[in-house]
Amino acid sequence: MSYDDLWSIGELAEQAGVTVKTVRFYSDRGLLPETSRSVGGHRRYGPNALDRLRLIRALRALDLPLPQVRRILDQEPDQDHGDHGGGSALEGAVAERLRALGSQLAALRWREAALRLVQESPPGLRAERLRLIGALAVPPSTAAMARFWRAWLPARMPAPAVAAFLDVAVPPPPDDPTPEQTLAFARLHALTSGPCTGAGPTQPAAHRAAGAEGSAVLYAGLAEAYELAGAQLRRGRPPHPGEALDGFVAAYTSAYGTRDTPAFRRLLAGQLAADPRIDRYWELTAVVLTPPGRQPAPTPGSAHDWLLAALAAQSGGTDPGPQPSPPSGGRPPAPRQRP
Repeated sequence: MSYDDLWSIGELAEQAGVTVKTVRFYSDRGLLPETSRSVGGHRRYGPNALDRLRLIRALRALDLPLPQVRRILDQEPDQDHGDHGGGSALEGAVAERLRALGSQLAALRWREAALRLVQESPPGLRAERLRLIGALAVPPSTAAMARFWRAWLPARMPAPAVAAFLDVAVPPPPDDPTPEQTLAFARLHALTSGPCTGAGPTQPAAHRAAGAEGSAVLYAGLAEAYELAGAQLRRGRPPHPGEALDGFVAAYTSAYGTRDTPAFRRLLAGQLAADPRIDRYWELTAVVLTPPGRQPAPTPGSAHDWLLAALAAQSGGTDPGPQPSPPSGGRPPAPRQRP
């Protein structure tokens, strides 16, 4: 390459539309190596330097840090011919940056919703709501709810069954929450991270009767029944016998190793009607899960109440009506209540 084919630092800066200081900055960090030096010691750059500098600027415009830019440049297939692919280093850097931006955007949306909540709250409620919101991480975590349910489930319940239950019982924070959803999620966090109170048993009767393995069978069957009942709730159908109720009863007969008979259904209806409930958890969960302007999203709690009403009516009992519901994929026996 002849001397005439080389650019000075000023010429390269002018071609790229940047300052000489910018070119020197990248050169000093080894991202834009010079081809040679003039007799007077001035930097000279080859023809491929312009493409390389433009690539550096593009990567920096994406807010990629210098170490990642270096890895991408080092993976260039053919720098002498300006073939700037970046390969897996570029793909990995972009994916990592997208994840970081997603987290930042989620945090900003939650902060905006929290600020709107405070702005729209009556003066007498602001202090309490600020306390609730202040206890949340940003973006918020579901760890407190998951710990709450893990402590309530049978100790030796198989891990896949626990994970399946948590998927149903723990609502994820909305991506773009309303102030109402932000408040509901903050109250769920407070409900599940406060001290336990109440005189009821920590574990429901179904846990003791079914055991760890039987409970896994119970919750798997209940999850299916709740899904079927949820479809009926979305259609506005009143409680009635059918596939959802049969699946609900079958979950208990499978866990207990007994048969589905009219007598068992009457016994089950009475047992479940007497179980402790935690309505507040499912009410708040419905708010968190329901998009603005939509009818309340079915939850395991509301599905359980629908099924229990259908069971009570079929068994000749009195329809218990909507009542608080304990946890379990929906609402088998419930844990200790929290204020």
